[in-house]
Amino acid sequence: MADTVFAAFQETAARAGVAEFLAVPSENVSLGYGDALSEVTELARRYSDAGYGHGHRVALLLENRPAFLLHWLALNSLGVAVVPVNPYYRHRELSHLLRHSGVILAVVLNARLEEMRAAAEGAIAIADVENIPPATSPPPRTDAPDSEGLCSLLYTSGTTGEPKGCLLSNDYYLRMGRWYLSQGGLCSVKMGGERLLTPLPLYHMNAMACSFMAMVMSGGCLVQLDRFHPSTWWDDVARSGATIIHYLGIMPAILLGLETRTAERNHNVRFGFGANVDPAHHAAFEARFGFPLIEAWAMTETGAGACIAANQEPRHIGTRCFGRAKTCDVKFVEESGEMLVRHSAAAPRAGFFSGYHRDVAASESAWQGGWFHTGDVVRQGSDGSLHFVDRQNNVIRRSGENIAALEVEGVILELDWVAQVAVIAAPDALRGEEVMACVVTRNGAARDAASARQVSAWCLEHLSYYKAPGWVAFRDRLPTTTTQKIKKAELRPLASDPAALTDCFDMRDRKRP
Repeated sequence: MADTVFAAFQETAARAGVAEFLAVPSENVSLGYGDALSEVTELARRYSDAGYGHGHRVALLLENRPAFLLHWLALNSLGVAVVPVNPYYRHRELSHLLRHSGVILAVVLNARLEEMRAAAEGAIAIADVENIPPATSPPPRTDAPDSEGLCSLLYTSGTTGEPKGCLLSNDYYLRMGRWYLSQGGLCSVKMGGERLLTPLPLYHMNAMACSFMAMVMSGGCLVQLDRFHPSTWWDDVARSGATIIHYLGIMPAILLGLETRTAERNHNVRFGFGANVDPAHHAAFEARFGFPLIEAWAMTETGAGACIAANQEPRHIGTRCFGRAKTCDVKFVEESGEMLVRHSAAAPRAGFFSGYHRDVAASESAWQGGWFHTGDVVRQGSDGSLHFVDRQNNVIRRSGENIAALEVEGVILELDWVAQVAVIAAPDALRGEEVMACVVTRNGAARDAASARQVSAWCLEHLSYYKAPGWVAFRDRLPTTTTQKIKKAELRPLASDPAALTDCFDMRDRKRP
């Protein structure tokens, strides 16, 4: 049995031969398994000749392009871990990732070379896909990569400011692929016969570990879009021959808002797999477009160790149900309703991430008492079905992106006229949640639209666009405890209807990437 991502790909390529492995419509690319293996093998030779090998780490800023997958496979064959880079990151985010991750090389699109060089400040090599510079120190390990070896380092927003790096092994990815293929029911996958279309980003766990691994391990074709294009979505689905699609909650909402067209039923899709569809849209989407949306739950940290999907009836459509725990254990904190998960009593961490990079304390804190603390409040129905209720942690989830409130607050507090700030989630009909900043000014600073635009512009300059506040509300004071900690629970009623507040300004139109 394969013990690395590359080995799994190599085994399938040996069987599948000329069968299509990857289609990328935006690049006009169609690549068979055999040809892809040849390209990967040549890339691996170039990296090896340049001195890269087991134990090294390489950052990839290659967006949703074929190069990302080919370079990942080539590096994985040598035991090199990849660090995917969010293309929306700004200078400070890039600097943190490059400094914190321990990469010795970043392979970057030509248009981003100078930006990455500035962020690296000469500490690591920056190269395009055609020119791989010689590796520096340390020398690679001499042992062969295996299932426990590091495959990738994925950065995800948590509750403590700057993004944390999740250490993900080859075993993590292989288990994720096997989990997906084992689901059955409404999510049955045919070996060698599927075409899975996804617009989701390759710097996230869903695209890397779910869709990619499922197709590699089943011999199917991955249809990777550069991003979600609503106006051409159904044309892309039909032309690609997609049999499965992956989605996030914002996509059904947008598609339901489009005018009816013939192409929306001219497809071969059997199911969609994703998360966070608005309960009010779920049944309407299935009735209009003719296939079920299978809601699922997982975190980058949990992987296949605790991944849950509503792939069998009853799915309790319209209740935020994400299925029943069939391959993991769950329990609930009595006081809060927070869901705790583990793989099993005998092997609680099997299939989970290996920990947070350079943060042992945070890793162990997340695993208090032998259970992983998810931060999600969940209700369990009488039939065992699990229904998402709320997020307990200080995290905002906007269009599938997790945003740490503390990170945004830290940036806004750099403005010298801001005395206090609390960042909270405001409900948003399209994106699930939107970032809302409650700001107290100092020294008589204006509380007007110009000041709100200054907050927005400062955040857009220093953070990924989606982290910037969509709403900026000026307040006289923020409620605090006796130790001066802001009581965010008392601010949440403000977020229920930001447009109705005085001194609150809508900045959402400024967040276009």
